Amino acid sequence: MQFQVPQFIEVEDKIFGPLTFKQFIYVTGGAGACYIFWKILPVYIAAPLVFAIAGLAGALAFMQWNGRPFISALEHAFFYLIHAKLYLWSTKERGGRVVAGLKKGEAGGKPLIYVPKLSDSKLHELAWSLDIKERIAAGIEDRNGAGETEAQ
Repeated sequence: MQFQVPQFIEVEDKIFGPLTFKQFIYVTGGAGACYIFWKILPVYIAAPLVFAIAGLAGALAFMQWNGRPFISALEHAFFYLIHAKLYLWSTKERGGRVVAGLKKGEAGGKPLIYVPKLSDSKLHELAWSLDIKERIAAGIEDRNGAGETEAQ
């Protein structure tokens, strides 16, 4: 027995001409709100509101943000604004050293970790970090911390 499998299920059906149901609702709702504001309010107050509502309705109906509907971006922005923010990482420079660690407060107030700043040259710093990573990968350890290695 053969069955037909629907394809392109992620594409919404066009119900009202070239518009999907959601797009139709956004456009008609925006047009209705614009009409009501235009009839009730004076022109100098209604004009900015009409432009704002028409722009929002058009964006909701037709715009996509990073391949997702604009309403999703508005929802994420709204929840970002209303929820509490917790910043865990902070870096500050004190006396030539970079202090990195957790801020005191909701994170539990763990002590700060001191990370030495090697040099002002990023190229020299990168070369040093690559040299250390190569030594760790090769299993070579420094003898007495003097720079002499066992393999040399």
